[in-house]
Amino acid sequence: MPRPLWSGAISFGLVTIPVKLVSATEDRSVHFHQVHTEDMGRVRVRKYCEAEDREVSAGEIGKGFEVSKDTLVAVTDAELEAMPLPTAKAIEIVSFEPAASIDPVRLSGDSYFLQGDGQVAAKPYALIAKALARNTKVAIAKLAWHGRERLVLLRVRDGVLVAHVLKWDDEIRDPAELAPKEPEVTDSEIDEAVHLIDSMTTEDISGYRDTYREALEAVIEAKAEGRRPPEPRTGDEEQAGQVLDLMAALQESVRKAQSARGEDSRDAEIHKIPESKPKKKTAATKATKKAPAKKAAKKTATAKKPARRRGA
Repeated sequence: MPRPLWSGAISFGLVTIPVKLVSATEDRSVHFHQVHTEDMGRVRVRKYCEAEDREVSAGEIGKGFEVSKDTLVAVTDAELEAMPLPTAKAIEIVSFEPAASIDPVRLSGDSYFLQGDGQVAAKPYALIAKALARNTKVAIAKLAWHGRERLVLLRVRDGVLVAHVLKWDDEIRDPAELAPKEPEVTDSEIDEAVHLIDSMTTEDISGYRDTYREALEAVIEAKAEGRRPPEPRTGDEEQAGQVLDLMAALQESVRKAQSARGEDSRDAEIHKIPESKPKKKTAATKATKKAPAKKAAKKTATAKKPARRRGA
């Protein structure tokens, strides 16, 4: 288990639960160093002081806020710690909300486990964990950490409290201007899309792997051993940008999804693609079709003998 990143207490009404904040995830990405391509020498970022034109150490670096173009205000870590915030050393629960009401776009991606700190935390920690697990609500709390106050969501996972950092309202952009114009979608297409969703529904995502990282590690391993990197994979993937009939694509997707899950695609309800309606005849088209008939009628009239006049 990694070292705690923060220690304080959960404030739950008049209940106080000493806890430690521990990262719930770990970074498994492949990281690169910047190098000089000519000789593979490491390229490092050095921190220089503009006023003295020299490199400075980490101990000489502090925080400064630019209030104007030529004016900086220094703020020390001690001053940040001394700010009169109730959330400075506490995770203050401010409300409880239905889990389904939390917009996933608020989740920032940072998740942490809350570890009970000492024997005094054991009973109140278990109390709130069991209470949250018994209903569908999550706790919304505030926490001051790393120079800013954060909004967090608390929930239970296998008996352990988990904190998910949330975005504030003003950190979420309005998507209205990005929404596309409403296209024409038929009920049959919607039904087939719902059928595809049902065919691809699972209850467990634990089996997914980071195939990009695996491929990258294989390339690095091959180059380190002096071997040629693996050849790129080739398959029968459809060409990008290929225009397909939407209904046919949905039906084929359902068939593949059911085949992958070992289901019989014959059980699927196949919707017949509606035939295109014949175009209405325009006035120009009608006139064009009637023209030969008029011409024939004229020829027939010319061939007839003129009628005799009476009294001739």
